Amino acid sequence: MVEMNGGGLGRTGDQAAGGGGGGTVWRLADEMNSNGCRGVESEYVRRFHRHEPRENQCSSTLFKHIRAPVHLVWSLVRRFDQPQKYKPFVSRCVVQGDLGIGSVREVNVKSGLPATTSTERLEFLDDNEHILSMKIVGGDHRLKNYSSIVTLHPESIDGRPGTLVIESFVVDVPDGNTKDETCFFVEAVIKCNLKSLADVAERLAAQDRTEPIDR
Repeated sequence: MVEMNGGGLGRTGDQAAGGGGGGTVWRLADEMNSNGCRGVESEYVRRFHRHEPRENQCSSTLFKHIRAPVHLVWSLVRRFDQPQKYKPFVSRCVVQGDLGIGSVREVNVKSGLPATTSTERLEFLDDNEHILSMKIVGGDHRLKNYSSIVTLHPESIDGRPGTLVIESFVVDVPDGNTKDETCFFVEAVIKCNLKSLADVAERLAAQDRTEPIDR
């Protein structure tokens, strides 16, 4: 796991292994640095994912390489009103009012997680830079003061258009839990979401490649 303390990255737990179907890979930020992370990826984190967690908070950054072009992956990620398109733990989502920065959504969570509802606010959305930021503002769970940032970046994977997805978060450590335990839980949920995002996006990309061209 990773904590971002004052802009630095530090180990707080066992190093996680890569995984995911379809050749996709997720990594934690400290894994990239210790293994010689590419400068461009470090620059993305520096520019877009700088959190300043307080003493009672933990923070982490995860990476996922997806074999699908940015515009296709972004079409899924940007739908703040339809997270169930790729997030497997969401059963229903209702947005209050018009969709835009400041919009609030009520999310129903499927069984299997220690929650049934989550109230979340869209903090930032940039269709040009492919950035989405949200904050949890309520719900029957223990993720207090949780906020996350997701950014998408174009790359080439085996000669085809691909996408690097970076997701970072900061959250309070609940009473009775450690920073390691809190980060481990949140990272597990994010990894499931990113794997599902890759599965959906790569399936759509494959369909696009096989569809006949109208003449």
